[in-house]
Amino acid sequence: MSTVLQQLFNALALGGVYALVALGLTLVYGVMRVPNFAHGGLYMLGAYLTYAALTGLKVGYVPALILSALGVALLAALMERVIFHPLRNAPHVHPMIAAIGVLFFLEALISHPRVFGPDFKQIAEPLPGIVNLGGVTLTWQRLLIIAASVLVMLGLNYFLKRTLTGATIEAMSQNREGARLVGINTNRVGMLTFAISGALAAVAASLIAPINAVTPSMGEVMNLKVFAIIILGGMGSVPGAIVGAFLLAFTEVFGGFYISLDFADVIGFAMLVVVLALRPQGLFRKGT
Repeated sequence: MSTVLQQLFNALALGGVYALVALGLTLVYGVMRVPNFAHGGLYMLGAYLTYAALTGLKVGYVPALILSALGVALLAALMERVIFHPLRNAPHVHPMIAAIGVLFFLEALISHPRVFGPDFKQIAEPLPGIVNLGGVTLTWQRLLIIAASVLVMLGLNYFLKRTLTGATIEAMSQNREGARLVGINTNRVGMLTFAISGALAAVAASLIAPINAVTPSMGEVMNLKVFAIIILGGMGSVPGAIVGAFLLAFTEVFGGFYISLDFADVIGFAMLVVVLALRPQGLFRKGT
C-alpha cells in the first residue's frame, strides 16, 4: 500500500505540471483557434529563464519563478502580435507552420554556445530533503509541485469565472465576432490569452526543473504530451485538459512502475488511442 501511495503522489505531481501546460494551450486554442505548436518552446524557455535568474541574478527560487513567468508571458504576447495576429485570416496551416518555426528558433537560440549551449542544466531543489507521511517517503519538491499547481489552477478558475477580464476571454472563446460587436477589444484579449498561456508554461517548467534536467529539447517532448492531453480531453475544454493531464500522468506513472519505465510514454499514448477509438470527440465536449 505504501508503494501505491508513493506512486500516487508522483502521479499527482506530474499531472499538476501537465495540467498547467495543457491549460495554457487549451486557452489559446479555445480563444484564438490556433494550435500553438510553439507552446513547448515557451515551456522550455521558462525553465532556462528560471535557471538564468538563479545563477545570474542570484535571486531566490520564488522570485526566479515569477521573473520567468513574466518574461515568457511578455514574449508570448509579443509572439501573438507579431506572428499570429497577421495570420488570423490565413489558411489554418499557416499559423501552424509559423508556430513550428518559432519552436525550432527558440531551441536553436538556447542551444547556441553563446547563450546556454546544448548541454543540460540542473537547478537545485529549493526545498531539499524528504518527508515521511504515514510510511510514504516524498520529496519536498514534489509536495511543492502539487500545492503550487493546485493553487495556480484555482487562481485561474477564479480569474476566468469571477473577473470581468476573465469573462471577456470566455465570451471571445464562445463567439469571437459577437464579442467584438459588443465592444470587447479582441486584439487585447488575444494578447492577454497568449500571455497567460506563456506564464502557465513557465510556472510548470520552473516547478519540474529541480527534478528533471533542463535541456533545449525538453519542449518537444512536452509538446507531444500536451497536444495528446487536449485531444484526449476535448479540444478547447478546460475541464478536459485537467482530467486528460492527470489521466495521462497516472497512466505513465503506474504503467511505468508495474510494466516498465522504458514503456511509460508508450503506455500513455496507447491509452490515448484507446480512448479516442471509443470516443473520438474526446472525454469532454468543447467548453469555455
